[in-house]
Amino acid sequence: MTDTTPGHPRTTADWQRAAAGTLLERTGIELVEVGAERTLGTMPVAGNTQPAGLLHGGATATLAETLGSVAAQVHAGTGRAAVGIELNVTHHRGVREGTVHGTATAIHLGRSTAAYEIVVVDDDGRRVATARLTCMVLGTP
Repeated sequence: MTDTTPGHPRTTADWQRAAAGTLLERTGIELVEVGAERTLGTMPVAGNTQPAGLLHGGATATLAETLGSVAAQVHAGTGRAAVGIELNVTHHRGVREGTVHGTATAIHLGRSTAAYEIVVVDDDGRRVATARLTCMVLGTP
């Protein structure tokens, strides 16, 4: 998907390149689709586990906040910034291997805030976590 907002990365590949050297790169998060209404991404379980071998809840939260924040930044547009102000995550099941897939779906796209529900599933489509992210949109519209 392509973002047509001037000054923003224009394609999903551009967004991925912008993530070089960040937490996204270290966790292996890949953006699949980027848009204000919906953003999708994946993250490998390997390298993102707790000592017991399960996907770390913080890694799941990182995926959720990443997807919602990217979507909110697209919504914010050029010359504005979106910053997370609240994140909550409910973990439903553990994952030991494979990839998790997240979808951030807009709940509210306002002038000063944007809110997203982020659903994270495993390779078999089973829900791993549900998150909600609220971002404040800074700058003049």
